[in-house]
Amino acid sequence: MNVVDEMAAVKGVAFMDGRWMPLAEASVPILDRGFVRSDATYDVAHVWKGRFFRLMDHVERFQASMAGLRMSLPYSAQEIADIMIGCASRAGLRDAYVQVTCTRGLPPPGTRDPRLCRNRLYAFAQPFVWIADEQQRRDGLRMILSGTQRIPPEALDQRIKNFHWLDLTMGVFEAYDRDATVCAMPAADGTITEGPGFNIFVVKDGALATPHRGLFEGITRRTVMEIAADLQLRCDVRAVHAEEVVAADEIFVTSTAGGVSPVTVYEGRAIGDGRPGSLTRRITELYWKRHEDDALCTPVPYDD
Repeated sequence: MNVVDEMAAVKGVAFMDGRWMPLAEASVPILDRGFVRSDATYDVAHVWKGRFFRLMDHVERFQASMAGLRMSLPYSAQEIADIMIGCASRAGLRDAYVQVTCTRGLPPPGTRDPRLCRNRLYAFAQPFVWIADEQQRRDGLRMILSGTQRIPPEALDQRIKNFHWLDLTMGVFEAYDRDATVCAMPAADGTITEGPGFNIFVVKDGALATPHRGLFEGITRRTVMEIAADLQLRCDVRAVHAEEVVAADEIFVTSTAGGVSPVTVYEGRAIGDGRPGSLTRRITELYWKRHEDDALCTPVPYDD
């Protein structure tokens, strides 16, 4: 398949700095600092069965990320939400991955001063994206502990969603090189942080733990913590050492792209009996059940 055919196969709709267009035609100016400097922030929400899940939580987090990077846009929270809804609606997608991005924009000729850039908004909707395929969701993921350290929060506040993915990408390559599908990224002190595009939970003796530092605080992670509270399960947000992951009864990861996904092999050894654990399965069930809660969902208007 050549590049033209690949682009023709792209399904979805984009909003590019004030203009609507097919996703296959969307592009970012090559001089935008979002491209040449990774000077951007973004957020991703999903549409499931025609409804956004926790849309305003995503928009509020997106606005907080922009504030952290000293960016601003001439759109209110509701207007940003409406643009995201418009992407899904115009694309006619009932199950969708919807991303909204703010870039620093283009600097005036002859200067590198970021204060002089007009920040730009880009958004798009495409068919729903899973971080794990059907077999992996059923049987579980294979995880390793990466030898590449996560960029420390002293250098970059990981609570701001960003495009600085080279450490994560090297972790992905290492996982594939070692016959795994995903990796956990370590910090310098021997604790774990997160994985490429997901948060990590470990379960031991019926209690959950998830790292507290050096990671992006996911909406799915927040949802799982709320589910744990409803189930009256202990859920600690704290330093999680690599040794704890090896000794865990269950491991699972959380992401907007797929919800809750079990990990059944870590560093080459089976976790528990090598199948998704009972608590992981229960939390997964309740996570998707929450998509039926009108208080958490925003319907997408479609023409048909």
